[in-house]
Amino acid sequence: MLAPIILGITGASGAVYAVRLVEVLRAAGRDVHLSISASGRVVLLQELGIDLDLEHIDLSRLRPTASFTRVASPPSTVVGDVQYFHNQNFLAPMASGSFLTGGMVICPCSGTTLSAVAAGSAGNLIQRAAEMHLKERRKLILVTRETPLSLAHIDNMRRVTEAGGVVLPASPGWYHGVESPADLVDFVVARICDQLGVGHQLMRRWGTK
Repeated sequence: MLAPIILGITGASGAVYAVRLVEVLRAAGRDVHLSISASGRVVLLQELGIDLDLEHIDLSRLRPTASFTRVASPPSTVVGDVQYFHNQNFLAPMASGSFLTGGMVICPCSGTTLSAVAAGSAGNLIQRAAEMHLKERRKLILVTRETPLSLAHIDNMRRVTEAGGVVLPASPGWYHGVESPADLVDFVVARICDQLGVGHQLMRRWGTK
């Protein structure tokens, strides 16, 4: 049985990437352990109209809006499960290095979260889980979206990279035949899945027909 993938949603713009990622991972038969920061909740509401009560969450609301809906690829009869953990629940499995995972993604990753991960200073479960992934030398992917970047952002990205993390800015390419915003979303989600080793058919790869 494959270990779950940890997903943290924080308060940067780009919530649609996270929602689409959940859809694709589940379609690939991967379980997801999810935590959402308070600011991440605000961005989900502002950008996608997804209103979540983090104290009593209804995960059926966590789905793409019509503009970004696609049939996730590859199709699967095995649908992964999503388990939610409150961002202040430091007793959650993902808070411990002894809990095996298939990697962790913070998507989108805010500048504040990036700073906390770089400094090893956890103020919530998402930041704590990221610390554990760096400590245990497991895959950690930070999907940043801030632009332009300050020197502090760049330095924090360097520190995370030197510690073994992967900084994957939400910078979609245009070479794969963009016909709608959904193609741009899928480009970023595809690159995340590549890092996690999760198979997909979300985009045409460079050099293929």
